[in-house]
Amino acid sequence: MSKKIITLLLAGVMMLSLAACGAKEAAPAPSAPSAPAASAPAAETTGLTEAFAESPILVTSGGQSADYQMIATVMGKVGMDYEVSNLCTSADLGDAKTLIIVVGGSSKGLGAAGIDADGELARLEELIAGAESAGLSIIAMHTGGEARRGDLSDKFITPIFEKADYAIVVTAGDEDGLMAGICANNSIPMDAIASISEVTTVLPAAFK
Repeated sequence: MSKKIITLLLAGVMMLSLAACGAKEAAPAPSAPSAPAASAPAAETTGLTEAFAESPILVTSGGQSADYQMIATVMGKVGMDYEVSNLCTSADLGDAKTLIIVVGGSSKGLGAAGIDADGELARLEELIAGAESAGLSIIAMHTGGEARRGDLSDKFITPIFEKADYAIVVTAGDEDGLMAGICANNSIPMDAIASISEVTTVLPAAFK
């Protein structure tokens, strides 16, 4: 084979090699940023518009936290007529016309009361059934904020709030909208307050 032919062949091979090196795959078109997922709309609740409840009042715990005692103290400061019993049943309703259940689970409180969570739920179920049968108004309260949320406290929220005629909730304890959702779905008026001190404004307004 002549040198001229060999030279031409080598030149052709080099040109093909350069073409292969210079070829580039087309870059994929950048994907458009995905739109953020729409957040679920917040449950729409309405606050209490008129007084409906009457004294005397029986205050109890829904979960044996100390929150019911704090509410009783606040009620005393504004001269409300009430009795307190953390372990009351329907047999203890007496002449009460309104039942206030302050929701908040406490393992320490349950232990001190000699009852477990299931026993407390059973007590509350019987108490609420008795209150409904006797025509009492039922007010559910959650005033312990974020500290009174979690598996234990949450056991008591739904079965109590679903049966309420009115609810008062400290907003820090309902950031997930659980209680607002229950009230909205059941047409229960609910007032959201910033702190337990505001109970003195909204709770007395519920009473005739």
